[in-house]
Amino acid sequence: MAKVTIYTRAFCPYCTRALQVLKDKGVELNEIDAGMDPALREEMVQRSNGGRTFPQIFVGETHIGGCDDMLALDRSGKLDPMLASV
Repeated sequence: MAKVTIYTRAFCPYCTRALQVLKDKGVELNEIDAGMDPALREEMVQRSNGGRTFPQIFVGETHIGGCDDMLALDRSGKLDPMLASV
């Protein structure tokens, strides 16, 4: 299963939802709380090519977007194959 990196911030309902979906799938997570750390937030923006909203999710090194993007991938049946690869 691919390693997932997710940039989060405290009290973010989208972050909570994304984390729960990934945990329910048994995904190995690297959660980075970037909400109050300007350096980590800038790292997130750079890695995501400008993504400033939370969460920003990466499967391996592939940026898949935020929570809504991940849920759309899941609904279309594309998320599980991504998680199984790499």
